[in-house]
Amino acid sequence: MSEPTALGLSARTGTIMVAFTVVFTAMMAFTHDATRTQIEASTSQEKMKLISEVLPAEAYDNPLLDDFVNLGPTPALGLTEGGRVYRARKAGRPAALLLETAAPDGYSGRIDLIVAIRADGSVAGVRAVSHRETPGLGDYIDPKKDKDKKSPWILQFSELKAAALPGCKVKKDGGQIAYRTGATISARAVTNAVARTARFAADHHDRLFAAPNGGTL
Repeated sequence: MSEPTALGLSARTGTIMVAFTVVFTAMMAFTHDATRTQIEASTSQEKMKLISEVLPAEAYDNPLLDDFVNLGPTPALGLTEGGRVYRARKAGRPAALLLETAAPDGYSGRIDLIVAIRADGSVAGVRAVSHRETPGLGDYIDPKKDKDKKSPWILQFSELKAAALPGCKVKKDGGQIAYRTGATISARAVTNAVARTARFAADHHDRLFAAPNGGTL
């Protein structure tokens, strides 16, 4: 029996590698398809959990995650790469806008937020989605990390009336929003972002609600 040649060994090795790649790719595709629905459901659940913190379920009756408008880069909201606005409706009428927004000037960098603005211009709620503020100091902007569990700092924005928005500044800047001593920058960044977001929602309210679902402004 003749010894296998180098060419023959190479061909055999190549065939095995190709077969392995095909099988591995098929397995990965199967796993992806099998888990995609579960992942999508989990993502939607997390989004709705966050939304429920800024806008109560009784405030709207439409499938909120399916009613949205995409935004391109929007400097007014601190969005350099764009974002999304969800539209809450009640009995077919505008109820609130939930806007992805950002404060680029946090103490440790960008603070991503979601802000709910009711149709009357009042603020329904605000939450920090992601941030890198100093643990134990500026991270009180996140209610999960705020040591004051009875009255988290971020709740000051809930039900902030439209008429009060011109004064939506931290007290140190002449406004009505309190802040924690030694961590003014974090509070100021979030407060100013909320004020900008409220103005944007007021200026573009009709256009946002009239835009085609899933479209981009």
